Amino acid sequence: MKRPYFLNKIKKAFKVHPVVAIIGPRQCGKTTLARMFANEQGDHPPENYFDLEDLHDLQRLESPQTTLSNLEGLVVIDEVQRKPHLFQTLRVLCDKKKEKQKFLILGSASQDLLKQSSETLTGRIQYIELTPFNFEEVQDLATLWKRGGFPRSFLAEDYSSSLIWRKSYIRTFIEQDIPNLGFKMQSEQLRRFWMMLTHYHGCFYNASEIGRSLNIPVKKIRDYADILTDTLMIRQLQPWYENISKRQVKTPKIYFRDSGLFHTLLGIESESSLLTHPKLGSSWEGFALEEVIRHLEVDPFDCFFWASHAHAELDLLVFKGGKRLGFEFKYSDHIKVTKSMRIAMEDLKLDALVVIYPGSKSHEIEDSIHAAGLISFLGQ
Repeated sequence: MKRPYFLNKIKKAFKVHPVVAIIGPRQCGKTTLARMFANEQGDHPPENYFDLEDLHDLQRLESPQTTLSNLEGLVVIDEVQRKPHLFQTLRVLCDKKKEKQKFLILGSASQDLLKQSSETLTGRIQYIELTPFNFEEVQDLATLWKRGGFPRSFLAEDYSSSLIWRKSYIRTFIEQDIPNLGFKMQSEQLRRFWMMLTHYHGCFYNASEIGRSLNIPVKKIRDYADILTDTLMIRQLQPWYENISKRQVKTPKIYFRDSGLFHTLLGIESESSLLTHPKLGSSWEGFALEEVIRHLEVDPFDCFFWASHAHAELDLLVFKGGKRLGFEFKYSDHIKVTKSMRIAMEDLKLDALVVIYPGSKSHEIEDSIHAAGLISFLGQ
């Protein structure tokens, strides 16, 4: 499946920077996207491609400056986090070769990847986060919600085949991908923690409570959450504090970024069992929140939630184009303005508040408060 939005984003990035990094979770389509882009450019001979999971390519880069300096045009380096010292070589080559080389580097997101590249390639690199499929790409909201957006899960022949792939992905991620990223931990502990997080999806994140339940130190629990955040498995949505008299919540919320993996970790074995599961509403609301953030193309650092101890709350607060946009997510067909919405409008001085629900129509409920079906909002 072609992904024109991301292909265009890479093209624009190369007009400004000699190095473009595509980061994202494993199996989200980074390699396929890179090959599509290289084919479109027409200046990418086979020797310009390096897969650092391939022993032959690793050997070719034993002397990276010598090998890479002899190449021209687009050079693709896949799984770059396996050789972080390459970033220093790329800096030297970018400054020497100027317009003769462009580097497209791919990596599973990690603190190490971001740290190494930001220190050595400042001003020379642009990051593009590649997500699994979104609604604008596939135009099938129901399947996307149930199976998630990872290409092999979404495109599977049926739900059963999709589930088999997701179970295998989770096992491989815990047992192989996490150790390969340099994180040392007990895989069974991480699995138990990840499954425990399903109960906190869309809720306040209480590390101490989880630690007591799993008999794991709080520091280790926080480390586990940070690892799943850095690898784009979960989103820790931070609270927004407003300078008002109300006492405000300062604990982050947890959301699974892919609904398919969330359903798998919940133990949902079929589409019909999802529709009767107690987490049905929170599943849809988290899925809708993730789709709205992607649709708005906002930086994660511009996304928050807000809550006061007096039970006023806003699911999502986005700062975009100098405006404050509020979002509520309701798995219901009957949308009405609540006291909490009016308090959020007033206290946060929102420019608009949109209530996202599963329907297809949009309408104004009250001044500056709208109801919007998820499909109609994403289609704007």
